[in-house]
Amino acid sequence: MTLLLTVFAAVASTVIWYLMSFDNSMKMGTLCFMYWGASIMWFVDAVAEYIEIGAEYFTPAAADMLNDFYLGLSVIAFGLIIWLVQLLISDPKGVVRKALIKR
Repeated sequence: MTLLLTVFAAVASTVIWYLMSFDNSMKMGTLCFMYWGASIMWFVDAVAEYIEIGAEYFTPAAADMLNDFYLGLSVIAFGLIIWLVQLLISDPKGVVRKALIKR
């Protein structure tokens, strides 16, 4: 489930990055790399677990699926938080700077 969720997030962020390729101010490439990296990590984990337990890998318990679902959502949320912090620090459109100077 974690692999599935992170692959969906990686594909969605890649599509958005591709559609916004004319304007790199939002740093979508960073988000894409984080999600693709997480997807590769979960893929390697799935292969290692399949090697360890065999065909039983394809029949997980409901509780395990729910835990994996929450872990996948946590990874996606953490990636978004890192991306937002990077965006606020770099402040490509100067919005944070204007708000601080206005005070």
